[in-house]
Amino acid sequence: MAAFPFAERTFVRGDGCYLIDAQGLRLFDAVSSIWTTIHGHSHPHIVEAIARQAAVLDHATALGAANPPAIALAERLASLTGLERVFFSGDGASAVEAAVKIALQYWQNVGVPKRTRFARLTNAYHGDTAAAMSLSDIGLFKERFAPLLFETYPYDALPEILERDDIAAVIVEPRVQAAAGMLVLDEAVYAPLRKLHPRPLLIVDEIATGFGRTGSMFAFRALKLEPDLLCLGKGLTGGTLCLSATLARDYVFAAFLGEHRENRHLFHGHSYAANPIACAAALASLEVFELEQTMTHVIMLDVALERLLAPLARHPLVREVRRVGLMCAIELRATKIDARGARSPAWRVADALYQQGHFTRPLGDAIQLVPPLASTERDLDSFIATLGDVLDRVEAS
Repeated sequence: MAAFPFAERTFVRGDGCYLIDAQGLRLFDAVSSIWTTIHGHSHPHIVEAIARQAAVLDHATALGAANPPAIALAERLASLTGLERVFFSGDGASAVEAAVKIALQYWQNVGVPKRTRFARLTNAYHGDTAAAMSLSDIGLFKERFAPLLFETYPYDALPEILERDDIAAVIVEPRVQAAAGMLVLDEAVYAPLRKLHPRPLLIVDEIATGFGRTGSMFAFRALKLEPDLLCLGKGLTGGTLCLSATLARDYVFAAFLGEHRENRHLFHGHSYAANPIACAAALASLEVFELEQTMTHVIMLDVALERLLAPLARHPLVREVRRVGLMCAIELRATKIDARGARSPAWRVADALYQQGHFTRPLGDAIQLVPPLASTERDLDSFIATLGDVLDRVEAS
């Protein structure tokens, strides 16, 4: 934190897939501002929707109330995902927290209170709040906070966990474990989750992977998973405003119905949940998907990346290239790179990229490339070529 370069890393403007910093440097946003930006920064269709909604209704509580953009967005998300009920929060971790509480109370409400435990994947990451950290498996992010956390189990390492009668839910990142370094999981890892009857609830965390990142609108469909609960965030508003959603099947929702005095309802909510402006932005973003045929464009970029990354994968300083759709990581041979005063070898490379007009952040020893879906092939070619040049200079130094 003491080394944080405020003077250099202050972004003052966005322009399509580019950021402009306080020094006037124009940078390709190669990480989509941490996997959020979909159609580029300040897209006029979304900006117009935000301004129009702000002039009509800026905010109204969703506690015991609703608003037209939230209703319309809930209907749209239900149609897109096949899950019928929607609970809005503010960010991805909040969506996970809501899913955990829903899963836990669901079993209480249906008369099976012993289901209180949770299973997850090895190397999982689901956020930085207490329950989300408990469901995660990256020590660097959670070890200091151990007194706050509850125990969870890796079902991929201990398959018998799924047979236990005290498991409330299994939570998974579909196909790509982004925070763990864009780890790509074999589809076979998810196979046991397709045939668990009777079974714990299945929570799919599409916060990082949703809205086209992996080449399909939602990764769970390609894996043939049928989640009981689905967490969405990040790209939900196109990357413009804070909004997340926890979706549930009708039968999960039905377990919370009853007389008020029975206290079957979910005691959970956030001040800015279902904010009308954020919901208007999300609706506008989904409209842009159709107006600009975004997913057709993603398929084209997917093919281009396969070709563009192939030479880089053979570079002597590259250990591995991992990719699904537009989620990429270039793992470096860090032991062969002198950090030269940077925070790490990967940061030396990322800092050099910044000076050449490309903004990314390392994940351990990996350089991220998770571009906006609106990126052009030229944008991607420039990033990859520049990274190759940087690695050549590092190798020669």
